[in-house]
Amino acid sequence: MLIRRHTIASLRAKKDRHEPIVALTAYDYATAMAVDQSGVDLILVGDSLGPVVLGYPNTLPVTLDEMLHHAKAVVRGTHRALVVADMPFMADATPEAALVNAGRFMKEALVQAIKLEGGDEPQLAAIRSLVSRGIPVLAHLGFTPQHVHQLGGFKIQGKTPEAADEILQKAIAVEAAGAFALVLELVPDDVAGRITAELAIPTIGIGAGPHCDGQIQVFHDLVGLHVDHRPKHAGRYADVHQVLTQAISRYSKDVRAGQFAPGEPSYVADPAPGAAIDSQEGIA
Repeated sequence: MLIRRHTIASLRAKKDRHEPIVALTAYDYATAMAVDQSGVDLILVGDSLGPVVLGYPNTLPVTLDEMLHHAKAVVRGTHRALVVADMPFMADATPEAALVNAGRFMKEALVQAIKLEGGDEPQLAAIRSLVSRGIPVLAHLGFTPQHVHQLGGFKIQGKTPEAADEILQKAIAVEAAGAFALVLELVPDDVAGRITAELAIPTIGIGAGPHCDGQIQVFHDLVGLHVDHRPKHAGRYADVHQVLTQAISRYSKDVRAGQFAPGEPSYVADPAPGAAIDSQEGIA
């Protein structure tokens, strides 16, 4: 049976039908296959790969080439989910730069959309530029990791009425600029609900409560693979780190004890020239 890949239209239809959107990050081929085959609607190749996969202190050091490298691998592992790639820090410094760099994601990595943080005029201009050239844009408001220093750390956004109104106005602006959906990160539940009700485009929350049109989580948080940091909003559905360390420990013990036995018999050398061959037993 032909499996059709999700599109921005099919995600919009989910909002219209009040069907929650399921989104998750992925950063490599094997993980992307597992996420895609599990029926997730949207996969984000997030610049969160910096702290989660590459060991950077935050998302800021992640380069365009690193994002392209991982995005290519993720797309190769998917057939069903809409794949979105994060625009790394300063790759959208101008609308012209955003267009060139987003074009590379679409042409080289074959992603289906780009995510862009922020809702001020520079970001709005970039969104308009990309959308006018046929590049779908997923917007991102609330806590935006690329602004971590400006925001003073990982903090809830929109806690005061004034701050909540500002996020709402930015949400309306990114929708008007052409964004097909909006990620809301670290926003109070009621604020996220208010924005979701106001917009025609879907909202996807992370640490934004239950009222968004969908939810997104970091894969490593979800399966318990990233043990250095566990955000308060992260759902933990497995402890893969423990499974891996136990398996590797058993392997190490077997090797050191001379008991390592792979599932298949060891390979054997070719017979010497002239040796008789028994069709049942191999070398006579």
